Amino acid sequence: MSQARVLNPTELLRVLDYVATRRHSARNRASLLLTHYAGMRVAEVAALRINDVLNGDNTIKAEIRLMPNQTKGKHARTVYLNERMQKELAQYIKCLKIKDVTKPLFYTQKREGFSPNTLTQYFFFLYRKVGLTGCSSHSGRRSFLTGLANKGTAIHILKSLAGHRNISTTASYLYSSPTQLKAAVELV
Repeated sequence: MSQARVLNPTELLRVLDYVATRRHSARNRASLLLTHYAGMRVAEVAALRINDVLNGDNTIKAEIRLMPNQTKGKHARTVYLNERMQKELAQYIKCLKIKDVTKPLFYTQKREGFSPNTLTQYFFFLYRKVGLTGCSSHSGRRSFLTGLANKGTAIHILKSLAGHRNISTTASYLYSSPTQLKAAVELV
């Protein structure tokens, strides 16, 4: 099975433009951007509770502490939220009608939390409707890591941000385009 496609900023904007035209756009935008702006796995996004992202004074946290039961490898980790992601979550929280902060952050029309499988399917069909082939629920995570690597972020920092135990796992996420490879050999 091939790896999920990495999106460029223009493609992500296309997806966000489409999301804006659909029902539940604030919810769908925030959940999608957690994969693209914070590198979260879809199962981690589905596992979030309101109090995972909300401080006691109703401001958005700068860091999300994921507990072992919320992560793939059952190892607690911290997810760092940039200012853009904090603003996105603040916009979404304004739309929430749920006041119990122990409830799921993202919920279905039936007011139940998304399962990882349901959210995975949503992302798959979302990318497909926009006409982006090769994309999956992992595209945001790969785009996040590849984008940071292309900006010169050291791989050991990428490893920590991804919550990986081994650098080799992190390295497998990174995509090098033919243009980048050609530019690299010109450095010699």
